[in-house]
Amino acid sequence: MASTPTDENQLRKTSRSLPMALLRGREILMSRFRPMLALYDVSEQQWRVLRVLNEVRFLDASEVAKRATILAPSLTRIIKTLESRKLIQSGKFDKDGRRVLLSITPAGAELIQTILPQSLTIYKEIDARFGSEKIEQLLNLLEELEKISEDEPASLADSAAEK
Repeated sequence: MASTPTDENQLRKTSRSLPMALLRGREILMSRFRPMLALYDVSEQQWRVLRVLNEVRFLDASEVAKRATILAPSLTRIIKTLESRKLIQSGKFDKDGRRVLLSITPAGAELIQTILPQSLTIYKEIDARFGSEKIEQLLNLLEELEKISEDEPASLADSAAEK
């Protein structure tokens, strides 16, 4: 649809706003996973940390925050909680005592294996309703969207502020 000069000077309706649509989509998906996670007393953020650490043997805390899309202050609290439950462990890098190295424990990996069948069932239900081809297409598009921040030297917010 072609935009007119007056359209360019107006906000999009929230129903057609990309950030709003992404948030609505996230909420729709997470509403299916939250009850499952609640059964195991695991928050969404804790689950993301466990999933990331389950994919690699050891990982720097800042990289965990990045991959799990969690702010550093929140990650500090999550680390304490997961360590107290003996689901992850932390240590220091040999050469840089300020950097924290994280890894999943056998108990953490076991928890993932316990939750996995229920998680897979939810994914199958989503696949059945939305279609695996559409999900793959959406994931590919979202990966392309992520590249905006990788390709741009300055953030989009900085560019907008300059105008």
